[in-house]
Amino acid sequence: MIYLDYNATTSVHPEVRRTINEFLDVEYGNPSSSHAKGRAAKAAVDTARAAVALAIGAAAPDEIVFTGSATESNNLAVLGACLAGAAERRHLIISAVEHPAVVEPALELQRQGWTLSIAPVDRDGRVDLSALSQLLEKARPTLVSVMHANNELGTLQPVEEIGALVKSRGALFHVDAAQSMGKVNVDVNAMGADLLTIAGHKMYAPKGIGALYVRRGTTLRALQYGASQERGVRPGTENVAYIAGLGAAARIVSHAHAERRQMASLRDELQARLCRGIPGLTVNGSSTHRLPNTLHVSLPVGSARAIVAMLANEVALSPGAACHADHPDEPSGVMKAIGATGQQANGALRLSLGYDTTAAEIETAAQLIVAAFNRHSAEFEAVGHWEI
Repeated sequence: MIYLDYNATTSVHPEVRRTINEFLDVEYGNPSSSHAKGRAAKAAVDTARAAVALAIGAAAPDEIVFTGSATESNNLAVLGACLAGAAERRHLIISAVEHPAVVEPALELQRQGWTLSIAPVDRDGRVDLSALSQLLEKARPTLVSVMHANNELGTLQPVEEIGALVKSRGALFHVDAAQSMGKVNVDVNAMGADLLTIAGHKMYAPKGIGALYVRRGTTLRALQYGASQERGVRPGTENVAYIAGLGAAARIVSHAHAERRQMASLRDELQARLCRGIPGLTVNGSSTHRLPNTLHVSLPVGSARAIVAMLANEVALSPGAACHADHPDEPSGVMKAIGATGQQANGALRLSLGYDTTAAEIETAAQLIVAAFNRHSAEFEAVGHWEI
């Protein structure tokens, strides 16, 4: 199978796998234990913490908190920062294209009496800086949360400009970098980020490990209670093997500049082949501010889900984001936010490449997608236009 769904999850890098196996099979101690195996485990956690900190430009390793996922990191950032904030600043701002792992904790705060404001985006899915500035002028939010890269469109947000606006109003800035780590540079200082989310399984580490950058001086309220691991905000015995794996992944993706350029080149080749083979194909998102591995298109007629089903055993594609799979008949919030038409939403297809995607795979995948679309559109014309 040709795998073009790396934004849903990546494979585990061989070096990451070797690192994990070492701490599953040999150095399996508890990092809180004082004997030799415990000290080896603690050293592995410390090494990984330093690697993740270095990868994002953090000032010190102790600004990294290990979690079980990006969803947990986002919840800890949004709920933890807001619940620790001043009573007179019970206001939160998020963008209109955030992941459910940010939207849902924000809605929970709204249910608790917080004011929630949504910063609109343009047709490319980028935050409208003028509208955000107006929101900030009217409000005194505790936190502004904006993702670095959109998981569906691949659109990159102007996080440096957003960070400057947020800092000028004395609010905290959270960046969800789950999709951007390993694909573009992530620098917490350039962004002005106080909090930043990392997902292991989007950057060649396994599922079940994540991290949250917490700038020194940023206070979080713990959402779980127990011992004092991870600065007391994420108690529980550390998942040493996966933490070590995340550290290895951070070192790998920090130096993967050639792989990023290769992904961008192959993404552009895939786009060109699909546009030639499917007249009327729409490319969604920004053409300039986007991830190097992501192509989001809309078919001119028919359903992207039909194409995904037709090619299910040959090409791994996505009709949208994996996090929306439980509601297949509803257009995603991202497509709504950019003002997509019914056909744009129904025909939306996401293709995302990885470090090991090859030119031959791109050529074959394009041929299969075009052929599947031709079969599907012929059926579409034969039965007449269905309601979208």
